[in-house]
Amino acid sequence: MSHDIEKTINNISIDCVIFGFENNELEILLIKRGFDPFTGQWALPGGFILKEEELDKSAKRILFETTGVNKIFMKQIAAFGGLHRYPDRRVFTVGYFALISPDNYDLHPGLNIKDVKWVKLNKIPNLPFDHNKIIDNALMKLRQRVRIQPVGFELLPKKFTLPQLQLLYEKILGKDFDKRNFRKKILKMNLLEKLDIKETNSVGRAAFFYKFDQKAYNDFKNQGFVFDL
Repeated sequence: MSHDIEKTINNISIDCVIFGFENNELEILLIKRGFDPFTGQWALPGGFILKEEELDKSAKRILFETTGVNKIFMKQIAAFGGLHRYPDRRVFTVGYFALISPDNYDLHPGLNIKDVKWVKLNKIPNLPFDHNKIIDNALMKLRQRVRIQPVGFELLPKKFTLPQLQLLYEKILGKDFDKRNFRKKILKMNLLEKLDIKETNSVGRAAFFYKFDQKAYNDFKNQGFVFDL
């Protein structure tokens, strides 16, 4: 947006779906557009790529310039090229998605961005272009990933309870799990380290905190597994 139009490719864009988990809810990072088309509407962070720029670098640059979020790993979702996704010309977009803990990042609206905020996944409004479709596609990819790779490290605080971890999986997959069965399967993986501290603000029986074993977590990410609940 702040770049000279002559330096951009104005029919290829990037749109970023950034997932966060806060207050026990799965969220999406949205911007309020301060430029046409769709000025004043909430949308995914996005923009046009530069002529001399790799796609992955473009995605990171655009996300930082629109939201202030920087230095995260993003993965391509797919390319979207609907005939009428852009109002006045044919524009193709490449979708990216990432998982981050919102507490670790300060949001800063970029140039021509009126606002930036986290929105609960179940409260996402009708967005311009085909951004709802892109979010649906990213969520499908996340649901596939959560069954073959651990994802909690990116979304949870450094210490968390088993109920928190279960709730994260339930929010991502959109289904409830049996507490005893979930606990049995997740502990059997030897992915977690139990800490000698309990939560202090719980109602009822206080749960122990856990953290991820970094080496085991990385091994699972590299080798994969089947987490069937």
